[in-house]
Amino acid sequence: MPPTLVIGGAGFIGIELSRLLLEAGGDVVILGRGKEPLALPVGCRYVQGDYANLGLLRTLLMPGCDVVNLAYSTVPKTSFGDPTFDLLSNLPPNVALLQEVQRAEVRRLVIVSSGGTVYGAASVLPIPEDHPTNPISPYGITKLTIDSYARMFHTTADLPVLIARPANAYGETQRTGVGQGFMAAAIDAIQRGREVEIYGPEGTIRDYIHVHDVATGIVAVLRQGKEGNIYNVGTGIGASNLDLIRLLRGLADADGFSVRVSHLPERRFDVAANVLDTRKLSEATGWAPRISLVEGLAAMWRHGLERELQREPRL
Repeated sequence: MPPTLVIGGAGFIGIELSRLLLEAGGDVVILGRGKEPLALPVGCRYVQGDYANLGLLRTLLMPGCDVVNLAYSTVPKTSFGDPTFDLLSNLPPNVALLQEVQRAEVRRLVIVSSGGTVYGAASVLPIPEDHPTNPISPYGITKLTIDSYARMFHTTADLPVLIARPANAYGETQRTGVGQGFMAAAIDAIQRGREVEIYGPEGTIRDYIHVHDVATGIVAVLRQGKEGNIYNVGTGIGASNLDLIRLLRGLADADGFSVRVSHLPERRFDVAANVLDTRKLSEATGWAPRISLVEGLAAMWRHGLERELQREPRL
């Protein structure tokens, strides 16, 4: 396997992706902005720095290597607070990355985009890759612009780039309190005795996919996808916020927790439903998600309980 540079690989998806790449027998270098994470897979090389630092980036881009870019400075919710920051902190370094990858003659580059935000309101479910793109958040607009630049470089300069668009990832190590991930926020609220907030009567419908399946999907795109193409990575199955609450209620009841829900007004920047059609990736590579929502949610609940036991008692 060729060596792989995983930009933003110290995050939720990146750690799992790096672990899979190592298990496949490749050398993995992770470039991340923060300190070396405790959960770094054994065998990875970690480099602390910003991919906007072109001098550093050039030392890591080697001819024949693979590159996966997961780095991003904002999340959908926070992008509304400062759309200019969302644009300037993400678009210029991504365009510069495309140029540097072209100069370095890497084997392949995968841009990890957003299947949850670039399409906007769905005219058909599940959403295929050729669905119209009408994002309604700064985050989605910038992600789509990066996708467009990547495809332009492929068309005009034969850049070996592919685009992966994951659905709503979840998993045991997902952080809470960062404005992303309803499932993690709901579990944390229930286990700490708080209300779970839902916007609207049912909440939104989303395609929830376990982080392990996201990582295997990205690997499939990298290894077997066709350059210049976009691939959705999801389950093709939608679940509303209340659907998740119903599943969580069974887990909570068994462990002696109560579930309290508060309904807030719908938010204009939430699309009602986002469920991805992943037949293109499955037909091209044989990939399919393996972890069911029931199985993944139960594992996440158990991990949350273990984390709560490790917290220091509050006075």
